[in-house]
Amino acid sequence: MSDTPTPPARIERTPHGLALSGDWTLANARPLSESATALAGIEADAAFDCASLRRLDTCGALILLRLLARAGHADAVDRLQGLRPADADLLRLLIERRSAPALPKERAHGFIALLARMGAALESFWFDTRQLLGFIGLTLVTLAKVLSGRRRLRLTSTVFHMEQTGLDAVPIVALLTFLVGAVVAFLGATVLRDFGASIFTVELVAYSFLREFGVLLTAILLAGRSGSAFTAQIGSMKSREELDAIRALGLDAIELLVLPRLLALLVMLPLLTFIGMISGLLGGALVGSAALDISPGMFISRLYEMTEIRHFWVGMIKAPIFAFLIAVVGCLEGMKVAGSAESVGRHTTSAVVQSIFLVILFDALFAMFFMELGV
Repeated sequence: MSDTPTPPARIERTPHGLALSGDWTLANARPLSESATALAGIEADAAFDCASLRRLDTCGALILLRLLARAGHADAVDRLQGLRPADADLLRLLIERRSAPALPKERAHGFIALLARMGAALESFWFDTRQLLGFIGLTLVTLAKVLSGRRRLRLTSTVFHMEQTGLDAVPIVALLTFLVGAVVAFLGATVLRDFGASIFTVELVAYSFLREFGVLLTAILLAGRSGSAFTAQIGSMKSREELDAIRALGLDAIELLVLPRLLALLVMLPLLTFIGMISGLLGGALVGSAALDISPGMFISRLYEMTEIRHFWVGMIKAPIFAFLIAVVGCLEGMKVAGSAESVGRHTTSAVVQSIFLVILFDALFAMFFMELGV
């Protein structure tokens, strides 16, 4: 970096017009612009003496063109006396580009272009799928090394993330599932009342929350809350080159950053799912008590008699799978960040979308699997 100070740019009045001197560059843009603005009216026959103009860049050229326009000679480069040929060419180029604005980029809308976009999307999907499978394999290998004692479990970091992803999420999970439980009970009662079967609202709420809504709503909430947080945290570290420093120190980023988040979510998502199930049932019981004359005692008694425990286990079995998918996708998207805040935001959005898509996809696969088993 050069230590030579940038010569100031000046605009001075002379008996014949204006004398321009110094470096008309970006470094002097602010004082130069203020000096040009402070100039009183410029006579139409004023001469522009540019013999002492040392350097001129695009910023200085734009200010110079504004001065010409104020004198009533916009784009009249030939009125600039003593201007070097290279600077004159720069001014003419700016005038040409300014008078010919860029045409909007044409987008192809034909069948071939549609096929090209579909092909590019499929190629991107295939590449992302391979990358996700490779990252899952790498994570499982590192997890196996931790469980076998060849790698160290970062217990403090794991507990920290358990608090962030689990304890801090209890209020929102409980409130959301409580409200959805109340809505499901209200809608079920509205339909079943016409058939004189309002009492079956208990089974409707129990089946829906034990098998599906308890785990699905919790997983979607954590995908938006914790999965995006994983991406933003790891992505910010990568943009600050902290991941490179970790590797330079001989540490494993998977062991240090991914496994604590993965283990925390594996523990906390089933617990939050259980809280979600209980909250949903409470919401259904509240609506049953307030609108259907189903007392809390009757609700609990019918729940105990008519609901099999297998529905609870069907929901709980899915929780660790969803936790694994959310954690892996969130961490992988954080690893993909390429150095800027815009990249962090783009990959955070991508992590949420991918996590929710995978959760719903695997929930549908689980539903078909358990249906085939008759569970």
